[in-house]
Amino acid sequence: MGEVEQRPTAGSRLGAPENAGISTLEHGQKLPTTPTGKLISIKIQMLDDTQETFEIPQRAPGKVLLDAVCNHLNLVEGDYFGLEFLDHKKITVWLDLLKPIVKQIRRPKHVILKFVVKFFPPDHAQLQEELTRYLFALQVKQDLAQGQLTCNDTSAALLISHIVQSEIGDFDETVDREHLVKNKYIPQQEALEDKIMEFHRNHIGQTPAESDFQLLEIARRLEMYGIRLHPAKDREGTKINLAVAHTGILVFQGHTKINAFNWAKVRKLSFKRKRFLIKLRPDVNSNFQDTLEFLMASRDFCKAFWKICVEHHAFFRLFEEPKPKPKPVLFTRGSSFRFSGRTQKQVLDYVKEGGHKKVQFERKHSKIHSVRSLTAKHSEQHSEVPKQSCDFTYGDGVDSPVAKNCQQGKELKVSVEDGGQATTPSLKKSPKESKRLDGAAVAAMEEEEEVVKDRSQQSRSQTQQPSTGSLAGSPHLSELSINSQGGPAMANMTLSPNLSPDNRQASPLVSPLLNDQTCVRTDDEEEVRKKRFPTDKAYFIAKEVSTTERTYLKDLEVITSWFQSTVSKDDCMPEALKNLIFSNFEPLHKFHTSFLKEVEQRLAQWEGRSNAHLKGDYQRIGDIMLKNIQSMKHLTIHLRKHSEVLVELENGIKNSRKLEALCRDFEMQKVCYLPLNTFLLRPLHRLMHYKQIMERLCKHYPPNHVDFRDSRAALAEISEMVAQLHSSMLKMENFQKLHELKKDLIGIDNLVIPAREFIRLGSLSKLSGKGLQQRMFFLFNDVLLYTSRGLTASNQFKVHGQLPLYGMMIEESEEEWGVPHCFTLRGQHQTIVVAASSRIEMDKWTEDIQMVIDLAENCNGPTPEFLGSSPPDNKSPEEPTLDQESEDDLNASRTSLERQTPHRGNTTVHVCWHRNTSVSMVDFSIAVENQLSGNLLRKFKNSNGWQKLWVVFTNFCMFFYKSHQDNHPLASLPLLGYSLTIPSESENIHKDYVFKLHFKSHVYYFRAESEYTFERWMEVIRSATSPASRIRVLSHEESHVY
Repeated sequence: MGEVEQRPTAGSRLGAPENAGISTLEHGQKLPTTPTGKLISIKIQMLDDTQETFEIPQRAPGKVLLDAVCNHLNLVEGDYFGLEFLDHKKITVWLDLLKPIVKQIRRPKHVILKFVVKFFPPDHAQLQEELTRYLFALQVKQDLAQGQLTCNDTSAALLISHIVQSEIGDFDETVDREHLVKNKYIPQQEALEDKIMEFHRNHIGQTPAESDFQLLEIARRLEMYGIRLHPAKDREGTKINLAVAHTGILVFQGHTKINAFNWAKVRKLSFKRKRFLIKLRPDVNSNFQDTLEFLMASRDFCKAFWKICVEHHAFFRLFEEPKPKPKPVLFTRGSSFRFSGRTQKQVLDYVKEGGHKKVQFERKHSKIHSVRSLTAKHSEQHSEVPKQSCDFTYGDGVDSPVAKNCQQGKELKVSVEDGGQATTPSLKKSPKESKRLDGAAVAAMEEEEEVVKDRSQQSRSQTQQPSTGSLAGSPHLSELSINSQGGPAMANMTLSPNLSPDNRQASPLVSPLLNDQTCVRTDDEEEVRKKRFPTDKAYFIAKEVSTTERTYLKDLEVITSWFQSTVSKDDCMPEALKNLIFSNFEPLHKFHTSFLKEVEQRLAQWEGRSNAHLKGDYQRIGDIMLKNIQSMKHLTIHLRKHSEVLVELENGIKNSRKLEALCRDFEMQKVCYLPLNTFLLRPLHRLMHYKQIMERLCKHYPPNHVDFRDSRAALAEISEMVAQLHSSMLKMENFQKLHELKKDLIGIDNLVIPAREFIRLGSLSKLSGKGLQQRMFFLFNDVLLYTSRGLTASNQFKVHGQLPLYGMMIEESEEEWGVPHCFTLRGQHQTIVVAASSRIEMDKWTEDIQMVIDLAENCNGPTPEFLGSSPPDNKSPEEPTLDQESEDDLNASRTSLERQTPHRGNTTVHVCWHRNTSVSMVDFSIAVENQLSGNLLRKFKNSNGWQKLWVVFTNFCMFFYKSHQDNHPLASLPLLGYSLTIPSESENIHKDYVFKLHFKSHVYYFRAESEYTFERWMEVIRSATSPASRIRVLSHEESHVY
């Protein structure tokens, strides 16, 4: 490593300051300078017990060394870690990131620094990278072995069982005993070996990433998790230990916590010689005096503890790094020490902004390796991917769009090179495992809006059906897309907070289709292909009938073809239920197949693609609509049966685990791009679409138009059908939504009960002694649930508490707590404080909650059925609320893992969680009305050409296909949280009928074929990106209105 010689410029020779460009630094900060001079070697002991040597300039500050270690490990979230060492007074101190290393370490050659965890977050789900969680797991393992993490035998055995699972895989008694003999995880381990193996037996199938998560889930409940004790005495001379955590200052007697001072209660921390002082805020309810004093062994011990307290407070409580204090001119008073580095909020925001490359690392003690994401230099287009080797075998379908683009045989091997990062011997890339993509390397759902429609493909394969454009045997389409030359396209995967580490489920938010900037069509080519279609608005209305009918027919085929084929291969569904379902859907499919053919023939005549000779007679659609709507009335008997179909199917699933597994597996297939029971409601929704289309057509036609009379008659007929089935449809939608939510929740047994109605779901932050913690709230007409989400294979939310709405009071409390958009919910037995992400979100929640409270009051306080066995969290917000170790919690953690099953990770609930927003039942009802299909041209922000895609908009989401003939979408884009605008002049689009979708740094342009289709796409997309109207009418009989 040598120095780079810089040639002096004329300006520098004359003493002029070097131009550093436009400064983005705060006032008082200096540009970081590159240290020069002699290099010194420093040894670092890693968490996996290896030692690495780093050469750095001798005058370099501590941050240079820490950055070198993090870069060496390819560690993105390095801010949670630090370097500690024994100074010349034998005191363990942290390396100061701002001071030169030579001023802190007298003899660097003879000192070994330890790379360890410095900041333990309240929720390990906030650790967004698998490597970070792996390093935390190594820290827990180290603390167990050294006796710093004390716990009872059951907890210790359960922790070690997860460590063993991550190191040697599934349980084998002989291998387990040999491994435990060779590896000592805790003092007196021999007495626990049988219990360890008993627990290990329950972890079969658990990946190393899952084991890390479960290990941290258990460890964080222990009182000594992340605790470093500092000996001290109180005023009476009693020996105690002080510690600092994310909540504040903790006081221990031995290993038992006896007191805690929350950061909110602490006004000032200081030290004077060897006295450590805590100045508290005045509190009339507290018996504590204003200032607490503790005596430590020496001034150096006292100052070291004071420093780590200052850093903990800044890291967990501040939004950004504190600014440096201006240096006094003459005299200095007190320490100039300040926290240096990113705060936890900045770390989370940085990682969520995306752009991480995927690299592989090897677990030193494990036989199982993992892939995870890494942030290299931020690339706006995310155009670099790590070295991977993936084999794809395509199906026999000759129309496969990917096969066409590749222009190769049925087998294609793609290798993508990375930038060649340095690796450690213990944490290195593993080419042998390059085909095994661990699910922890998945896209950040909150930031990465591209959602791939890729299901968990375990040992089962998708039901074989004749298809065009299907991609068989490609479970990782989300990770890689192929360009038109058959070369590697750009993959974009980032690690997500709170996403499943299950490697069997691809990222729910990575889209090859949305990231592939190579499959484009130039504007000249598009102009050549463009036809002279009619410009009459009625033509485009008729075309909308055709495009949406194609999608509706495909949705019917999900039931009549794909689901029926799956069911026929297994005898788990009773014959009566089979007949009920398929006898009521097959007549609909047959009728709409004929209807679509008739509409397309009329459009061909309208466009001049046929030999029609009757001028003007074919330029109409009302006659076809009237004829088919009248025929459709004979199918009403089948439509009325759909509520029975929905109820009986759910009852069958409830009573048969085999049928439940079959339906769950079917939902994981690509062709089932929505929840299965949603397809059962499609025929009723389609009637509403016909009504809307006919309303637009009648509004467009003048009364003397040749097609007006038929159109008006068709509108009257379809309106009558909708009115007859409307009440049934509302009940079915609520029933379907409750069952869909039931799949997203764990810890509840009786969510679906008579008279329960869903109102709203969304993300709020709950205030507790740990600070603001993200929770998912579910509002019903009788109870409010709040849940949390962990990194589990099932991607579900665990119920933490429930508040009956009868007698509840709601009040704004921003001033009381100092938290923006904050309000308090006071129940009869429990009070919680929550904060919304914006004022608009807060208004939505408060209005809906108040509405339901009033409704409960008018009903004379019905007693809600409590949901499941999850105990409510009765702790008040001002309490520290540290989670205590309990046998019940540990057993619950273990048994919940046993029950985990693959689950859809891209539902509306998950999108709301990651976009930090909410959706109401009114929004869902509006979404039912606003469905659209058709061709759009798509363009990226930095690309030149436009790519033609078949797009289906439904359920707040755009689903992308190569053509309307494809059986399943290639990718999808959830629009909750997006902004819909028209491009400005500065964006140089210069095309008609273009709209823009953008979320943070992600920008997409879409181009419609006509003014009518442009307005229709704007209308339906706006329904998903803008909040629904807050005006609604609720009654006891019918509380959901359109």
